Amino acid sequence: MLEIVALGRSVRDVARDLGISEQSIYIWRTQDRIGQGEEAGLTTGERAELMAAKRGIRELETELAIHRRSTELLNGSTDPIGGGQRSR
Repeated sequence: MLEIVALGRSVRDVARDLGISEQSIYIWRTQDRIGQGEEAGLTTGERAELMAAKRGIRELETELAIHRRSTELLNGSTDPIGGGQRSR
């Protein structure tokens, strides 16, 4: 599809013939140029890696919050019902 556009057919014609939006072709063309180093930006692989890393960070942050809360409850520093500090 990108080769057809590169050979001179208009994006509008190719999009109509394939039943897709013009915007999709522009996005794919831009991503192809990034992947080939012709434009600045994240490659598809880099983008997937970044998303996986962010997902992993969110999971670790959730686990850390659970561990911190568990430690507070086990040490008796918080009231499990009210959530506030116990009086000493």
